[in-house]
Amino acid sequence: MKAVYPIVLTKDGQYYIVDVPDFGISTFGKSMYDAIKMARDAIGIAGIDREDHGEKIPEATSFEEIVKKTTEGIVTLVDVDFVDYRKKHERRAVKKTLSLPSWLNEAAGEKGINYSAVLQAALKKELGISEKEIEKEYKQ
Repeated sequence: MKAVYPIVLTKDGQYYIVDVPDFGISTFGKSMYDAIKMARDAIGIAGIDREDHGEKIPEATSFEEIVKKTTEGIVTLVDVDFVDYRKKHERRAVKKTLSLPSWLNEAAGEKGINYSAVLQAALKKELGISEKEIEKEYKQ
């Protein structure tokens, strides 16, 4: 789901405070660019958190309505793609059951091998996925 939400930016000393009325949340940044980036991140987190708890993501209030209610600060818009946000930030582990020959399990146990780490490394190699690609995909 893609959406555009109004935010209110207020300069407070060296920071820009961001209020996101539709989610009842605030964040901040050292520059306007940073504040808008943080707003997008905060909206993304709040949205997928609501989905994970069976709640609906709120509809965006109209820009004009927020402007009418705002006495201080700059009202602007921030776009968020919740599907893309989830894809880039969901790093939860998934438990898998696997079978090994007993001799291999014993040999690995004697060496103190971490099965999860070995399986992840092998899957990345098999799929041709490098650490740089992971960083590029998930740390934008």
